[in-house]
Amino acid sequence: MSQPIRKAVFPVAGLGTRFLPVTKAQPKEMLPLVDKPIIQYGVEEAVASGVSNIILVTGRGKNAIEDHFDVSIELETFLESRGKHDLLAEIRKISNMINFAYVRQGEPLGLGHAVLVARELVGNEAFAVILGDDVIDAAPPALSQMIKVYRDLDGPVLAVEKIPPEEISNYGVIDAVPLGGGVFEIRDLIEKPSRTEAPSDLAIIGRYILTPDIFGALDTTGKDRTGEIQLTNGLRHLLTRRRLYAYQIDGVRHDTGNKLGFLKAVVYFALRRPDIAAPFREYLQSIDIDRLVTR
Repeated sequence: MSQPIRKAVFPVAGLGTRFLPVTKAQPKEMLPLVDKPIIQYGVEEAVASGVSNIILVTGRGKNAIEDHFDVSIELETFLESRGKHDLLAEIRKISNMINFAYVRQGEPLGLGHAVLVARELVGNEAFAVILGDDVIDAAPPALSQMIKVYRDLDGPVLAVEKIPPEEISNYGVIDAVPLGGGVFEIRDLIEKPSRTEAPSDLAIIGRYILTPDIFGALDTTGKDRTGEIQLTNGLRHLLTRRRLYAYQIDGVRHDTGNKLGFLKAVVYFALRRPDIAAPFREYLQSIDIDRLVTR
């Protein structure tokens, strides 16, 4: 019988170089989508999926993430004194959301290495890995959908999405057999293949449900040509010992790890907000795009 998923690992030690200079002194995970930082969307998804413990694999300069999910007595006192009870409730909801633990990744040596760093906090149980860059709007939540597949099949589950051929080399890609209902049994995984080498158009995106035997597989996974330990390569080792599955999420995914994807996500979530959607849509429709581009 499959173990319950109580813990979710968030690797957040990356340097955010694609967003410099804004990420020189601010974690990219704290960039706002309307009025919530990117990472909060992933944490809320985990909470809504029944996860009770968040493990953040952090690095130098990531204190703002810890502060965001911590209690702020000064801010709460100020809001209460001004009668701003709605904002006070929102702030308290953040700090009371879930149990948080933090572990340092001395160097950003790849996603596989980040998972290994969390080993002692995860322990001998199945767990989720959530990459904050991938913000997924789904009902039920993306992780909740995956947990159902994990319970049905009692094995690791990777989230996948169909990716255009010109972008496929940016992802880990699976070779798999469809089982129906968006579920696949994986035959092989390839980390960042060329367009001609990709076995399919199904790319691994930022959600995983893993079993504790992934740690042993990662221990035997060497570094790649960039000096990093890739989770995809560790999963490939694990595939020689057990079955792995993939699931195509029913939802809308935004890759906020690049500038265009981030901007698309800002517009998307602004238009999902009842308090600002109408005036924001009106503003967008009023823009003379041709004139703006030619300036």
